[in-house]
Amino acid sequence: MAKKTLKKVKHVPQRTCVGCRSVLPKRNLIRLVRTPEGVQVDPKGKMAGRGAYLHDQRSCWLRALKGPLANALKVELSPTERAALLAFLETLPESDDDPLSGPSSAESPSSMTP
Repeated sequence: MAKKTLKKVKHVPQRTCVGCRSVLPKRNLIRLVRTPEGVQVDPKGKMAGRGAYLHDQRSCWLRALKGPLANALKVELSPTERAALLAFLETLPESDDDPLSGPSSAESPSSMTP
């Protein structure tokens, strides 16, 4: 009897968004890194230093800037770093999709009429 070959499942690294605490594939998140020069956005995800991950949603960034980001990077954000991160935040698309809030009022069953 011939043996069946099992298909290898590719490992997908998972990371947690520090803003909303949801776990997603690493490629779906934006990496921020603490370097000797300060906190920077790491678009390629390859820079050396302590990193933290965030969604590309403004709500997650605003929540993270209140404290969880500084805690995850184990650093106090300077006003210039905070201003640079807020400037990057302005480039993100505005989204009503909050991963923690569930369906919006437009999608809720109570708003639908039979």
